[in-house]
Amino acid sequence: MALASTIHHGGEDGIVDDLDTVRGVARWLQRQSESLADEGLAVGDLVADEELRDGIIGVRRAVRALFARVVSPAPPSPADAHRLMPADEALAHINAAAAREPVAPQLHWPAEGAPAARLLSAEADSHVRLVAALARDAVDFLSGPEREQLRACHAPRCVRYFLKSHGRQEWCKPSCGNRARVARHYERTRGTTAGP
Repeated sequence: MALASTIHHGGEDGIVDDLDTVRGVARWLQRQSESLADEGLAVGDLVADEELRDGIIGVRRAVRALFARVVSPAPPSPADAHRLMPADEALAHINAAAAREPVAPQLHWPAEGAPAARLLSAEADSHVRLVAALARDAVDFLSGPEREQLRACHAPRCVRYFLKSHGRQEWCKPSCGNRARVARHYERTRGTTAGP
């Protein structure tokens, strides 16, 4: 979800892409440092460059295309609905990216605590490891139970996907709900004041 959410609404300026520059990628990686550490990746080992940016954006394009497939027949996010990667191409891209890193599960069991599985990587290239980790996370999400809660927010100007957390939730956050209600009210009152 964090990767898909790097495309969002930027106020009056329209759609913002947090990964539109190498510097933007570096900032995003910093914000993701905790979750990357869980994948065995230290942000300090990752030097953002154009090749890494292209790899991350490729996974994001595939993820957003598959998100659109999940929310169908409802409309996808308007941010990229007009230029979605075909679903079969997105699926192939995610699987290929995930397969670039050979990993083996390892059991970690501290003396005090519960056992946990971790992946041990044989890949030395931190860029390959990052892109593969993003793709594996997408595979885990799209094949897991949370997929059923995925929705596209259709509040005015919003382009995010979100996980529906309760039965009547229609928007990604309260401010989107407020914008949608204001827009509906405006349309109703405009229609009644126009008259015959």
